[in-house]
Amino acid sequence: MREWWLRTVLVLQSPRAVFVALRQDDPADISARSEPVLLIVLLAGMAFVLSTRTAAHLMDDGDYDGLLVAVWAFLAGGLYGGVAYWVLGAILHWSSVVLGSEGSFRRSRHVIAFAAVPVALSLVLWPVKLALYGDALFRTGGADSGSGGRMLGWLWVAFELWSAGLLVTGVRAVHGWSWGRAALAAALPVALVALAALA
Repeated sequence: MREWWLRTVLVLQSPRAVFVALRQDDPADISARSEPVLLIVLLAGMAFVLSTRTAAHLMDDGDYDGLLVAVWAFLAGGLYGGVAYWVLGAILHWSSVVLGSEGSFRRSRHVIAFAAVPVALSLVLWPVKLALYGDALFRTGGADSGSGGRMLGWLWVAFELWSAGLLVTGVRAVHGWSWGRAALAAALPVALVALAALA
């Protein structure tokens, strides 16, 4: 199990080796990576919901305080992360099968999860955001709407692009495909996440 916790971090530095390790389908290996996958899914979901327009307006009506925002981020993030894990995993599996994959649905889901590590890592931006802007992050037209807020927004986009690149790398490593074929398999999940981010 310790090996997969280390790989959760190593995917940022040596992604190919981590994704190649996903080819192992023995029950002990699958069990060992289940907890890291769960944590990634939860943290990535929280990072995503905190980046939405909904989060940016939570404190407008006065019903929310800091504690409720944290609870909302945890619950909504867990829900969103879980749904995204299954739906994006299914879409990646379908597109991979169309392109000739013989891999399992579980493997596709795990590729999605490990590719989402940069999105989960983007939560490190939140202490900085909270120190700079406080609860203005959750109010319409707060102090975070200036150039500093936009810069932090672009950093979030960089984390998303990093995840998209990891997804293509992961599909390529798991299947031993060319870059073009891997990018084609990853295109639909990446497009759906981009649309959800813009919505």
